[in-house]
Formats: sequence, structure tokens, C-alpha cells
Amino acid sequence: MTRELEAAQSFYGAVMGWTFRPGTLGDEFCVALADGRPVAGIGALAHTMVVPVSWTVYFAAESADTVAARIRERSATVAVGPLTYGKGRAALAADPAGAVFGFWEGEVLPEWRVGAGSAPAWLELRTRDAFAAAIFYAEVFDWASGRPDGCEVEYEHDAVVVLARGQKVARLRGGGVEADPDPQVRPRWNVYFRVPDVDAAAEAAVRAGGTVTGEPDDSSIGRSATLRDPQGGLFTVTTGTGATA
Repeated sequence: MTRELEAAQSFYGAVMGWTFRPGTLGDEFCVALADGRPVAGIGALAHTMVVPVSWTVYFAAESADTVAARIRERSATVAVGPLTYGKGRAALAADPAGAVFGFWEGEVLPEWRVGAGSAPAWLELRTRDAFAAAIFYAEVFDWASGRPDGCEVEYEHDAVVVLARGQKVARLRGGGVEADPDPQVRPRWNVYFRVPDVDAAAEAAVRAGGTVTGEPDDSSIGRSATLRDPQGGLFTVTTGTGATA
């Protein structure tokens, strides 16, 4: 979600090397491409929906209405939708700790999943209670249901790891997160995008008007750095692709 589509395209083109094509959801949307393959969507709807500029994690759902009902039943928030976009339906929600996420009922690219192909390399939820968050998302999206196409969860030290087809795709980690306005310490989902050179991407972000909020460093999934675009969108770049279970 951004305010100015052309400005976002300029920044991410310079930093990530992405190109862009029109989406199927209207003039305010575009699809970001990495080496000609879809990697993310950008929509100039931050003003319309009165939300901050941010990267949002979207989970596939067989029924947007069912997911929305499960969210409300668990005292969480469905902020927008489900609304019809093109041939699908989407909604924005917040979990009980306040971390924002989306869900989508509709067509999904074949083999599209975190850590594979051009999709984001990794997802991470920073929250106050990783185990409570794991229960919430498992109940809402049928994780750990035992279905062949479903996600599974494992516990690693103080974190919960989500797996899809044996591939680790996300981590939910808790701890002492204070109620601070800084988006790095509030409960939130963070998206990791793959780049060939993290240090070069960080330098390019500064040249393009962005900031480096987490200096390049080696992490469990590869060298990574956290960046903020000029409109405020926070994201992480990494050389990693996630770890195989």
C-alpha cells in the first residue's frame, strides 16, 4: 500500500531492479516483476483506505467470509472488506496483538509460495506472544490441519516456524515488545525480498531517498538489511531463500 504509485515504482526499480506491468485490479495497481516474474503487488490506496504506507502479507483463503468470521470470533479486527477486486476478494485485518495482515480469495499463481521462485524469500511476525499468535493463525487459516496442501508448524527455541511443503516459510517470534510507535518494535509482519547483493541494495536505497533502519548483517537465512522507502514502507532484503526442514 503506497500513496504515489510512480514514486514507488521509481524507488523499487532503482533499489531492487524490479520492472512493472499493469495489474488486473485497475489503474491504481501494478505488478512488480523480478527477471520478468511476478514478485509483489503495489497499490496506491493508502489515502483511500486511510492506512499507513506499508508492505502487507496476504494469505490465501478458500473463503474470505469464513476467514473474516473466524477473525471476529477471536476478538481480532477485520478493518476492510472482504471486497471484490477483479476476479477475487480481499480483506485487511489485524490479529489480537495488532499486527496487520491481509487475505485473498481467488486465483493464485501456480507454485506461488514464500521461498520459491520469485516470491518473497521469508516472512516474519514480531509479536508479544509467539505461541498465542500461532494458535490464532492456525485456527483462522487451518494451519496444522494435516491437509496435504496445508501449512504445518514447529517450535524452535522461543519461536514458531511455519512450513509449507517441508520448506520453512515464516517465523513467529515473541518477547518483550514495548508499546512503542516505532514500526520495528510494534507487533507486525515483515516481508523479506531476495536480492543478489544486500549491501548494494542498502546503498541504492539511500541514494533513492530511503533509509537503512537495520544495517546489513548475517542472519539465519542469509545476509539481510532492513530498509524504509521514502513514503515509509518498511521491508527487508536478503540473499537467503529460507531453510529446508
